[in-house]
Amino acid sequence: MGTADDGVAAARAGDESAFTALVERHQRELRVHCYRMTGSLEEAEDLVQETFLRAWKNLDGFAGRSTFRAWLYRIATNACLDALDGRARRALPHHVEGPSDPRAGRPPRTDIAWLQPFPDRLAPADAQPEAVAVARETIELTFLAAIQRLPPRQRAVLILRDVLGWPARQTAEHLDGSVASVNSALQRARATMREHLPERRLDWRAAAEPTPRERAVLRRYMDAVEHADVTAMAGLLAEDVRTTMPPYPMWFQGRGAVLAALAEGWNPASPAYVGRFAMLPAAANRQPAAAAYLREPSSPVYRAAAIGVLRIEGDLIVEATAFHDPGLFPAFGLPLELPSAHR
Repeated sequence: MGTADDGVAAARAGDESAFTALVERHQRELRVHCYRMTGSLEEAEDLVQETFLRAWKNLDGFAGRSTFRAWLYRIATNACLDALDGRARRALPHHVEGPSDPRAGRPPRTDIAWLQPFPDRLAPADAQPEAVAVARETIELTFLAAIQRLPPRQRAVLILRDVLGWPARQTAEHLDGSVASVNSALQRARATMREHLPERRLDWRAAAEPTPRERAVLRRYMDAVEHADVTAMAGLLAEDVRTTMPPYPMWFQGRGAVLAALAEGWNPASPAYVGRFAMLPAAANRQPAAAAYLREPSSPVYRAAAIGVLRIEGDLIVEATAFHDPGLFPAFGLPLELPSAHR
């Protein structure tokens, strides 16, 4: 079996297949890295391709002073910083305005860059060595939403130092800065993260699959949605639960507000009735998740509606984020329609 050095030599000699084999080893972890930086699955995909294009064009500049993997991370980080220059940070509805009246609907807002979920199927498998780059911290939405609060350079420093575990000197070299500037940026970034992470999450934890107890809550949640059972849902929600549904700007704080909104949307006699739902389990951001399909009153099929990602504590849902973007479903390996007989 050839070594990485052999692959680099062959790629430098113009062997595109050797170069492709080199970069594809790191494609999944670089996708996660770009997602952390941007908060967007779509942008992450584009930036990984930009990273590979820059690497191919500048292969002669790889002097071997670092590993090929570290060199790719340097290119990817700078590609992300270029893309983020001057852009508004990605957000969730509760970052934009106060809680909403559950009786008042609002149209989607397309003028805001919304945070997107990440399919676990696109991350490195746990058995792969590069999975450590993912498992060293969470890619939960809580972390992603908090890190979006940071200026892009602080975001890069925090990820390289605290997520990937790079030493200050290596981080400084990759960002063309000094060790002092990196350490200063890291201190400011950590302080901001602690301001915006929820209580008991002041230190981000290693990512893990949802626990059996969390999966049990998810099953009960899916069943309550499919049966439009407001009473069952009430038993699953924490008193201070928060629900958001980008790109819709409204969001609800507290069990009472959430149940009031559901009662309107699930009641066939209500003017706000949306239809019936079918649910499939999903895997997003290492959290319990489900795909919701909606069958409108006049429709014979269930159509992709939203990817719902839950945060569960003590067997109760404390946060639910429903990403209403059917365009995300293929990335999760999910169909766009289900037959009406699904239920």
